[in-house]
Amino acid sequence: MGDKYVEGWASLWDDDNLPWDRGFPNPALEDTLVQRAGTIGGPIAQDGQRRKALVPGCGRGVDVLLLASFGYDAYDLEYSAKAVDACKKEEKENHSGYRVRDEKVGEGKVTFVQGDFFDNTWLKEIGVPRNGFDVIYDYTFFCALDLELRPKWALRHTELLAPSPTGNLICLESPRHKDPLAPGPPFASPSEAYMEHLSHPGEKISYNDKGLVNADPLREPSKAG
Repeated sequence: MGDKYVEGWASLWDDDNLPWDRGFPNPALEDTLVQRAGTIGGPIAQDGQRRKALVPGCGRGVDVLLLASFGYDAYDLEYSAKAVDACKKEEKENHSGYRVRDEKVGEGKVTFVQGDFFDNTWLKEIGVPRNGFDVIYDYTFFCALDLELRPKWALRHTELLAPSPTGNLICLESPRHKDPLAPGPPFASPSEAYMEHLSHPGEKISYNDKGLVNADPLREPSKAG
């Protein structure tokens, strides 16, 4: 799809070609929110405000609704207007299926927004500043992008995510074992690809003739990584 990935993404929704849509939150995300709460920091900040979570390319919004049930103010970002409508429908019809996990914490707010991940217009629309998200969850977004957009993907997280240790990026690596030379989307997304790009955001990462990143264990992460 290249830089026109957004049009390609929207066309999948228009054609109802949604092979990734399981219709329920990913159990791995739920396990992470429960088992890694100490690392992530929980849904309530020290000042008592709810922390913000973003899910780019979230499909029907099931993971966004899960995050809200844990107490986060959760934001769904989709380029396709049809996808945003599907999110609103999911919330309306199945909201009761996302039980509040902690009555003392309560439920977070859910916001569905249409926009381009790499553009700032949608940020202004929802009133979230630069580095304003405490959690970003990536499951079906990295793997949907052409390899040429991966440096831009990594750099964008340095603009959206709060600085460490406040900000946490949760990546569910998939598909890890797909042939790297096979066409996509989804494109093969092994662990090494995530680590190399996130360690050197915005920098070009070389791939070998087998479609795998040329990882250098001695290469230091960049300052933004």
